[in-house]
Amino acid sequence: MNDSSRSESEGASRLWAVVGATGTGKSELALNLAESLRSRGNPAEIVNVDAMQLYRGMDIGTAKLPPQERRGIPHHLFDVREVDQEAAVAWYQPEARAAVRDVQRRGGDAILVGGSGLYVSSVVFDFRFPPRDEAVRERLESELAEHGAGTLLARLQKADPATAARIDPKNSRRIVRALEVLEQGATAHGAALPATPTLWQQNTRVIGVHVDRAALVERLDARVERMWADGLLAEVERLRSHGLERGVTASRAIGYAQALGQLDGRLSEAEAIAETQALTRRYARRQVSWFKRYPSIEWVEHPIDVSALIAG
Repeated sequence: MNDSSRSESEGASRLWAVVGATGTGKSELALNLAESLRSRGNPAEIVNVDAMQLYRGMDIGTAKLPPQERRGIPHHLFDVREVDQEAAVAWYQPEARAAVRDVQRRGGDAILVGGSGLYVSSVVFDFRFPPRDEAVRERLESELAEHGAGTLLARLQKADPATAARIDPKNSRRIVRALEVLEQGATAHGAALPATPTLWQQNTRVIGVHVDRAALVERLDARVERMWADGLLAEVERLRSHGLERGVTASRAIGYAQALGQLDGRLSEAEAIAETQALTRRYARRQVSWFKRYPSIEWVEHPIDVSALIAG
């Protein structure tokens, strides 16, 4: 089936997306929504749209809901990648859309839950990816290793200032990808929401969970401290034996990179926690900015009466 269409058997099912900044209670809302729908005879299921919760073993640092707390509701695309594998959004999109269609074929609503904006967009909207060229990428990665990210970023800034401005200067993978696309004649590297996004499925509702900024900062700072208290260092130590440091994506995850720094003696525990808190707060701001651009998002204050949400 073409991604832009759906079979008649899927026509009555809805796609939900529960999104927002980290720490706003998205998982609980998704569970409550799924339970309420299932009590009405709709066998709703949950599909992960958090890039880091794709990884097996990355549990404490991603606030992944343990299986025993999932209330018997089927969850998809959790723990499907090893930490030494890349979880690129171009890989994720067809996997997630296949999971959504499978849920809908079983007669249920699919509920996306997570805050990785690009991953959400890749499923919810008619989101196309620029071409790839492995030979060009390998050459650019060799240049990166030899000259560093600064040289490649300067080249990108000259060739495409708008794209360069959207990229974190420390994110060498995104810099390489942008240059790879430019060399193939494309004008953007596809890491932004389209100016006029079109829904992949018309029967879609996007629910944004909002928490007041001051309250959210307090919650996020406390959650980072709990991560260390709950054994993040031990988790990272275990993941090292599975290739965490070889992972292009996983090794840079907020909290995990800082825990590695502490284990290596580059950071004290206090420094690792403080850096993780600062990066988490910054990430939450970026998430809110991303989702505010969604044209049809419905913002709610958590907790919310899901019965009213379903009836809306």
